[in-house]
Amino acid sequence: MRRFAAVAMAALLVAGAAEARTWRVRPGPDAEQSLQTALIEAQAGDTVQLDRGRFELSSGLSLDVDRVTIRGAGADRTVLSFANQRRGAEGLLVTSDGVLLRDFAVENTRGDGIKVRDCTGITFRNLRVEWTGGPNAGNGAYGLYPVNCSNVLIEGSTVRGASDAGIYVGQSRNIIVRNNTAEFNVAGIEIENSIGADVFGNTATHNTGGILVFDLPGIPQVGGHSARVFQNTIIDNNTPNFAPAGNIVATVPTGTGVLIMASRNVHVFDNEIGTHGSANVIIAAYRAEFEDANYNPLPRDVMIRNNRFGRSGFAPAGDFAALAQAGVTLPDVVWDGATMFTPHGAMPRSENVRIVMRDNRAESGGIGTFLSLGVQVAGAPVTEAAPDPTYPPLLAIEEPERIRIEN
Repeated sequence: MRRFAAVAMAALLVAGAAEARTWRVRPGPDAEQSLQTALIEAQAGDTVQLDRGRFELSSGLSLDVDRVTIRGAGADRTVLSFANQRRGAEGLLVTSDGVLLRDFAVENTRGDGIKVRDCTGITFRNLRVEWTGGPNAGNGAYGLYPVNCSNVLIEGSTVRGASDAGIYVGQSRNIIVRNNTAEFNVAGIEIENSIGADVFGNTATHNTGGILVFDLPGIPQVGGHSARVFQNTIIDNNTPNFAPAGNIVATVPTGTGVLIMASRNVHVFDNEIGTHGSANVIIAAYRAEFEDANYNPLPRDVMIRNNRFGRSGFAPAGDFAALAQAGVTLPDVVWDGATMFTPHGAMPRSENVRIVMRDNRAESGGIGTFLSLGVQVAGAPVTEAAPDPTYPPLLAIEEPERIRIEN
């Protein structure tokens, strides 16, 4: 009986596998209709295979079927071009679980490149998203853009030219971003309002800011925490900020390596970080007013260790330019110094903000420089700065656990 059951189960599995279909789509005048038809009619387990060539598309694409693979012939061989896009807010929108996107490129969307929303299990592998005209405020905001997802894996991909973030993971949980290249974006890689992220093996260069870990108020998931940023190459992020006015990343100073704002338990270690006009690492509170009673604007439990720092502070922007003009020498790591904030409609609140900097190495010798600006209240003007180069005390801050994903 057991043997019969095992054979029957194996037969079911083979039958299920046999029923999976490959939808092959070739470039040409009918490609847009054929591709969207395949994405609508595909069943769980199917593959949409994009042949080598250039697909000229006028409308955004969408997928709402679980466990579908969209696969091209390579990020430089299969190109979905949206240069003449007239409809749709993004190039590709995915709203289903267990999807694998791999080996193709998306170019010149009028909005976001690839957006994935409200999913469990999404893999981006060996993709390219690019605005080929270079940095421009008219480019789409995000390249690879999973939001409100869990079990997110982004690997081996390249994003160029996003007017907000090249690789952006927002309001998500259990995230790995590894071995990608982000260049000529405003923010190269951004982890925002997310819980549990490993960001490693990436190259972030020629952005305004290399890697950002943010927490913002007024959105469904606040209280982002537990990010590890390690073994990345974060070099020469000095592209002038081209974000549209009013965008939160429009405030990122040109020449920023790593920016940590308002998030908790962020560990930055074993990275190469250098050649940044403003600072290699900035740790700061959220500065604007907010009404979210659940929001804490202070960065807390931040560990900066075992990094290799190149030169920084040689061409400061924004508030850093004003500080430099006032004679302040800018360091590798700068903290705004905020330990107090006022929740909306409540009394002022102080916080034990723990920041640790240890075992780093500087190109010029030593262990890297540190400066607290001494602006004790979140959002207070930098004119209140009382700079203090004293290193923060060495404390034990428990490192987040390694992220494991089974997609």
